[in-house]
Amino acid sequence: MRAPLALLAVPALALALASCGSDEPENPTGVSQSGEAVECPPAEGVETPVQTFEQAPPMCIDEAKTYTAVVTTDVGDVTFALDAKKAPKTVNNFVVLSRYGYYDGVPFHRVIPGFMIQGGDPTGQGNGGPGYEFEDELPAAGEYEIGSLAMANAGPDTNGSQFFVVTGDSGVALPPDYSLFGKVTSGMETVREIEEDGSPDGSPGEQHTIDSITITEK
Repeated sequence: MRAPLALLAVPALALALASCGSDEPENPTGVSQSGEAVECPPAEGVETPVQTFEQAPPMCIDEAKTYTAVVTTDVGDVTFALDAKKAPKTVNNFVVLSRYGYYDGVPFHRVIPGFMIQGGDPTGQGNGGPGYEFEDELPAAGEYEIGSLAMANAGPDTNGSQFFVVTGDSGVALPPDYSLFGKVTSGMETVREIEEDGSPDGSPGEQHTIDSITITEK
């Protein structure tokens, strides 16, 4: 397991978006550690959350459809429009993990005011993931904006489950090294409430969590 990159200084805030990938060998049969084949979860989700896989999921979404995610947190809901046309693999990954209940109870472990809020690691330590990595779907320079939803990573093509929401100018100014796959359409006040409990080094004064994520498609 690689150690997560450290937050060194304000000019290097991008380093705070590091997430750690697994060094476990890939499983060519695509089975989870429960021994079951990785399959597309039902649209309504599963009863028992799954948080460990050995291979990225198959393509389960329909790129022609519109996907919305309602992230219910301990302080309110945030709704995201997911961009399946620009980032189909990333949206597919987020939708599949959400429907498997992967994010249920997971904290926002790194929160930096004026920059971003980051979550998606079930360990809450910043070095966890689903057990696989997948390739980037990078935006053009200058596409990040307040409310952008993007993947954290530990370098090129190391996406897993960790994501962040841009909350300030430091996030807007990031280089286009993080897969951009959605944006906040409502509930930015909830994002701000989570952001308020952050700190310059990213350690939240009060840790906030994701209760559940509901995906709708049409």
